[in-house]
Amino acid sequence: MSERLQPGDTAPAFTLPDADGKDVSLSDHKGRKVIVYFYPAALTPGCTKQACDFTDNLELLAGAGYDVIGVSPDQPEKLAKFRDKESLKITLLADPDKTVTEAYGAFGEKKNYGKTYMGVIRSTVIVDEEGKVERALYNVRATGHVTKIIKDLGI
Repeated sequence: MSERLQPGDTAPAFTLPDADGKDVSLSDHKGRKVIVYFYPAALTPGCTKQACDFTDNLELLAGAGYDVIGVSPDQPEKLAKFRDKESLKITLLADPDKTVTEAYGAFGEKKNYGKTYMGVIRSTVIVDEEGKVERALYNVRATGHVTKIIKDLGI
């Protein structure tokens, strides 16, 4: 089980391919706040709802100085399908070996329908302009999560 991040921690640096295979790094966003969220799989109902919620609120979040990055274990090709099918405007990154997901504490034991297994824990980490963790939220719900973040951030 990976260690969960706490406010004040330095956010782990990363470089991952986006839906078009281009490398995107956390450091590309220095000087802006970044909402990095981890989700189990593209093109699934809950993950689609969450990604669409972030896209629907992207203008509001961007206006308040936040960039949004979604990270999943999917390959770039699947992320491109997801983006195109749902008209997503957020940055989607591929982490097939789950290195970044683990570094952010978003991989571990899950329970579903009475079964215990290892998987991606739906999580959101808000990183400030200096690369420090402002908030780290784990086991979040797909539905209503974006609205809660906006409310909590006072946007």
